[in-house]
Amino acid sequence: MRFEPTVESLRQYACPEWFRDAKFGIYVHWGPYSVVERGEWYPRQMYEEGSPQYLHHVKTYGHPSRFGYKDIVPLWRAERWDPERLVGLFKRAGARYFAPCAIHHDNFLLWDSKLHPWNSVQMGPKRDITGEWREAALKAGLRFGCTTHMARTYSWLQTNKGSDAGGHFQGVPYDGNDPTYRDFYLEPSADANRKHPLNPPEHWRKTWLARMKELIDNYDPELLYFDGAIPFQGEDEGRTGFEFLAHYYNHSMDLHAGSQQCVMCTKDIPDHAYYIEGAATLDLERTKAGEIRSDAWQTDTSIGAWGYHAYRPYRPTMELVHELVDIVSKNGCVMLNVPPKADGTLDAATERILIEIGEWMDVNGEAIYGTRPWRVAEEEGVRFTKKGDRVYAISLAWPGQVGRWAISSLGLGELGRSIESVRLLGSPAEPEWEQLEGALVVTAPDEAPCRYAYGLEVGF
Repeated sequence: MRFEPTVESLRQYACPEWFRDAKFGIYVHWGPYSVVERGEWYPRQMYEEGSPQYLHHVKTYGHPSRFGYKDIVPLWRAERWDPERLVGLFKRAGARYFAPCAIHHDNFLLWDSKLHPWNSVQMGPKRDITGEWREAALKAGLRFGCTTHMARTYSWLQTNKGSDAGGHFQGVPYDGNDPTYRDFYLEPSADANRKHPLNPPEHWRKTWLARMKELIDNYDPELLYFDGAIPFQGEDEGRTGFEFLAHYYNHSMDLHAGSQQCVMCTKDIPDHAYYIEGAATLDLERTKAGEIRSDAWQTDTSIGAWGYHAYRPYRPTMELVHELVDIVSKNGCVMLNVPPKADGTLDAATERILIEIGEWMDVNGEAIYGTRPWRVAEEEGVRFTKKGDRVYAISLAWPGQVGRWAISSLGLGELGRSIESVRLLGSPAEPEWEQLEGALVVTAPDEAPCRYAYGLEVGF
């Protein structure tokens, strides 16, 4: 079988088992925008008069007619970046795959491109960011993927063509109007949609397709993520997105003796191009499914802001662990973003969060990796997974003064079969337990084996 750029053919896509087993991955938003420490939307927002990013830019760097995003690029040097150390930390956190951002909306490529001079080998760090990430990931035994955000670039960057409506620089064109930098800032267009270009010209669609094929053919990512749905699918747009998906799936088959082993994640969001059920794996941004889905899916989320932001707080580790447990119980995976600073390091708080997740995974990983949904995903305060003839009940809280867990879904009346063993993951003590008609009642030991959530293995 070969994939063709049609709905019928692309629906032959099947999410590979390696992804269903992996459950947890890491990705990073990292690029020239990291220099400013105001998030990954800075390249657009710095040209929006009166916005916090615009005001910061004028105060720190000068007016965007004189000092624009192109002038930020040389300031990004990644001088302390050690990809092996960082990927080792991601593995220590329990990640089984790693999918760094290869291009954000800013039109700056993080790979060694022959198609576009604005890339990390020729400018900025002058290193093949994607290539070095890939080498480190494979060396660590992680599956390697990429996230790409370029489909929105054509309209997203158009704010750099404006000018101030008032003040000292009223009417002075921003530097995006300078034709010298047209290859980076793109041609002027009336379409400044922040979500997805409304009617991008054919040459831009072909540019997108060529760059995406270059990324796939040169770096062999096993997972790819679009920040949106399948782009450019109108009848007048040549079905460019379908053509790319067919190319990616066939490329994977060529690498795996005729078996499609890649994962393609797309979103189902209004005004974000076209979502085709069954043609790819569903990705949910910063949210999750409310029930078990029959097909594997993914949540992409972050510990805080997507790109490094010096003034945005991080989420507590407990919240991240609870989110992971809930998503896995419903047949999902989590791809968690951690934002490096411009120099290529993670701040101390980010490293601490990763280590804490890893410590939890050390104790409870068997209830996560390689599991599948049980007949129910949850009851109050508990999430369920299964592996073979074992069921895992993961409690989101220690029982406290009560000292016991009472899990109704595992009661004899509800379950209809007898339990033979109960084990608290990570605890040397064998817990006392009793399967009653209405619940499985488990007495907690004096000491908890970990923090955040607690896995009970139930055998039959």
